[in-house]
Amino acid sequence: MRITDLLHDVSVELGVSVDSKEAAIDKLVGLMDKTGNISDKAVYKEGILAREATGTTGIGGGIAIPHAKNKAVKNASLAAMTVPDGVDYEAMDGEPSKVFFMIAAPAEGSDVHLEALSRLSTILMDPAFLDSLIGATSKDEFLKLIDEKETAKFPEEAKEVKEESKGGIKVLAVTACPTGIAHTFMAAESLENKAKEMGITLKAETNGSGGAKNVLTQEEIENCDGIIVAADKNVEMARFDGKQVLQTKVADGIHKPEELIQTIVDQKAPTYHHSGAAAQEESTESEGVGRTIYKHLMNGVSHMLPFVIGGGILIALAFLFDNQSINPANFGMNTPLAATFKTIGGQAFGFMLPILAGFIAMSIADRPGLAVGFVGGAIANAGYTFATITTYDSSKAISSGFIGALLAGFIAGYLVQGIKKVCEKLPAALEGLKPILIYPVAGILLMGVVMIGINPVVGAINTGLNNFLGSMSGTSSILLGAVLGGMMAIDMGGPFNKAAYVFGTAQLTVANAGPEQYAIMAAVMAGGMVPPLAIALCSTFFKNRFTESEKKSGVVNYIMGLSFITEGAIPFAASDPIHIIPSCVAGSAVAGALSMAFKCGLPAPHGGIFVIGVITNPVMYIASVAIGAIVGMVVMAALKKPLNK
Repeated sequence: MRITDLLHDVSVELGVSVDSKEAAIDKLVGLMDKTGNISDKAVYKEGILAREATGTTGIGGGIAIPHAKNKAVKNASLAAMTVPDGVDYEAMDGEPSKVFFMIAAPAEGSDVHLEALSRLSTILMDPAFLDSLIGATSKDEFLKLIDEKETAKFPEEAKEVKEESKGGIKVLAVTACPTGIAHTFMAAESLENKAKEMGITLKAETNGSGGAKNVLTQEEIENCDGIIVAADKNVEMARFDGKQVLQTKVADGIHKPEELIQTIVDQKAPTYHHSGAAAQEESTESEGVGRTIYKHLMNGVSHMLPFVIGGGILIALAFLFDNQSINPANFGMNTPLAATFKTIGGQAFGFMLPILAGFIAMSIADRPGLAVGFVGGAIANAGYTFATITTYDSSKAISSGFIGALLAGFIAGYLVQGIKKVCEKLPAALEGLKPILIYPVAGILLMGVVMIGINPVVGAINTGLNNFLGSMSGTSSILLGAVLGGMMAIDMGGPFNKAAYVFGTAQLTVANAGPEQYAIMAAVMAGGMVPPLAIALCSTFFKNRFTESEKKSGVVNYIMGLSFITEGAIPFAASDPIHIIPSCVAGSAVAGALSMAFKCGLPAPHGGIFVIGVITNPVMYIASVAIGAIVGMVVMAALKKPLNK
């Protein structure tokens, strides 16, 4: 952080005449207000006066540095003025103060005011430099003097800033997708590569499955020209308040990097204003109801997946290691090893619905929604009803399952939002009680009552759906497999893909899930494995359809496909969607249909070829995927023409 990064001509005034300490503070607060970085002058001034009450900030030698770190500050900034005749600021040495720097720092975040205070104290200790500031005749001269002094005092830092400035405009980005596996990193790489081509400095933060990486610092945010948020789930937005922010889909980060970067360069993105909630997004441009609902849903799905995948695969391994002949009715728990896997996996898998509902609610209502949604999901899973609430019997419970948990998440989120609105009318003295008492008690109670009433209704819907799936056989089940498989390839990780995958995983949560439910999950995974495999095969056997770079990347898609990472096909689909996507959809539909036709079943929600040991009819499952990949390859080769050499 440099002083000149925080100080601008709008907040500088030279040759000021004030007759008191209070008048000096009023003048500086007015200059600070001109920066647009404080939301309430009165509140900010209260912070300045509170600091002065603990001891004067007139440090002596003609210098005063009043400062405040409080909630009225949106972004760190400085204001400065010179008072050639001096004013009594109650300085430590009793001498009049002539050079003033006022520091404003946000209430939350790093202690930027301490860093600025330290830096100012260092450069202002030179009497000759101080005299030159007092004698400055223009704002440009004043700022230039400070810049030159900082450069001389901190030469290594100045060199780094100069090197960074060669990159041109500074753009930041945040990328995130629901699974945090492929789209997140592909969008970041696409933006970074395009920025290099454009001669622009860009840093991308990735919110992947392993947490946020390459995290944007507060200093970088303060000094950037704008931020691109390419995300299909909610990310931390409060830090971007007051900055130019372009919010879009993660797919746009992959497919439209130049357009996004150029929007920031041209200053055409809206200024972001945050409501004050830590994780809830708010934009000056409406995202639309469908897009908003999708993002809330994906926030729940992204947090749910580790429980689903980890628990589901452990349960599948329990079946693999067990001996069914010991006790068919207790399959999965007959041997100590199998029982260990089943118990641990079952515990993890059991959190799936509460986590889904909790994080959907949190996406809508921020942290107060988490507990309310979690309880709603748990009640949906347990199946409490008004008829069984006093004498709960699990055999008589009516679980609303996955659909109930989805409803619980959205109901909880908007319920808490409503409670917040009602609580706005309460006295300010109760402000501290809202998040720790009012929101959780009222929210959980109301959520519980609502879900107890909903469970029988949604449970009946679930029963009807399961009966319908159980009745499907022959042509109808094959058609379902084709539809689900094809959906996995339409957008390869986007809404269609996620809808099919969520439907497949939901079937695994059905009470007493069996062959019909496992068959659906198997068809979904088969469809998701095909796109990367089809591309890998086509780039191997029809090399003249691909560039040298694509042929090298094509080999990697063998691994991506076998690992059930559909997103490996995205770079190819992005560069040639007209030919690649229809080919992949055709191959995936065939794979899904064949998996159903061969009555393959999968009790695990992920794993690709690595869970082949738990798949029912594994040989024919491998054949289904292989045939689907070959069909995709053939269609792709027919649609894509040889490249001109």
